[in-house]
Amino acid sequence: MNSYEKITGFADEIAQELEIQIESVKKLGIKYIEMRGVDGDNLIFHSNDKVKEIKEKLDAAGIKLSALGSPLGKIGIEDSFEPHFEQFKRACEIAHMMNTGFIRMFSFYVDEDKRQDCKGEVFERIGRFVDYAKQSDVVLLHENEKGIYGEKAPQCRELMDEFAGDNFKAIFDFANFVQVDQDTLEAYDLLKEYIVYMHIKDARRQNGVVVPAGFGDGNVKEILGKLFENGFDGFLSLEPHLFDFKGFDGLERGSKTPIATSGEVLSGYDGFKLAHESLKKILSEI
Repeated sequence: MNSYEKITGFADEIAQELEIQIESVKKLGIKYIEMRGVDGDNLIFHSNDKVKEIKEKLDAAGIKLSALGSPLGKIGIEDSFEPHFEQFKRACEIAHMMNTGFIRMFSFYVDEDKRQDCKGEVFERIGRFVDYAKQSDVVLLHENEKGIYGEKAPQCRELMDEFAGDNFKAIFDFANFVQVDQDTLEAYDLLKEYIVYMHIKDARRQNGVVVPAGFGDGNVKEILGKLFENGFDGFLSLEPHLFDFKGFDGLERGSKTPIATSGEVLSGYDGFKLAHESLKKILSEI
């Protein structure tokens, strides 16, 4: 299992520059990138010419995209939806240009005490995404994220019960569940039939800080073991969050990594390498 091929990751945690991302993942023997930030912006906000340039450089290096790491659905439920929907349509175009069928997305920021009241609006928006995804022949991957409607497993299951199919499936993020005090084993049991993609980062329940896989309370090894026993052959995407990279504050909404909190200096490459080695150790033990 240590030679598992479908390891990918957010290479913008190494560097923003595409050339450094490519050089780094090749050094680690990784053949895929889940592309989020690249050359100064999220991939979905680049021009056609820039997207083609990125694709040509990846092809030349033998690197493929496992998914678009889009920010779609990562706005407030009261924020205007129509401009966001236009961004979504653009993301579908870019997915085809990049020859990937997967687009990572979210289910909108909603205050916890308003989630039941806002459920109808969340479902209407997700429904529009899914309908367009069917027309565009892309697969939306819903990630459990802190602060959104689907931050915990029961709400993720509601979304799956309503929309799951060829064009809407689940990403399972260990650390995000831990950080909202969601037991990951219970989450896995609720969502296992819908999971096609994993985000590999762990966290400690006591303080919520992110740690390499296997060093927190996410039950990473046990859940990966269960997945593989059930025939999982999807992507394992490294999202280290082990230092303050460009864009970190926007992603984590004020959270801090353990490296940053301690004052230690860790390069983007070293943080990514540490996350990769931790995952490989777990895979070798399964």
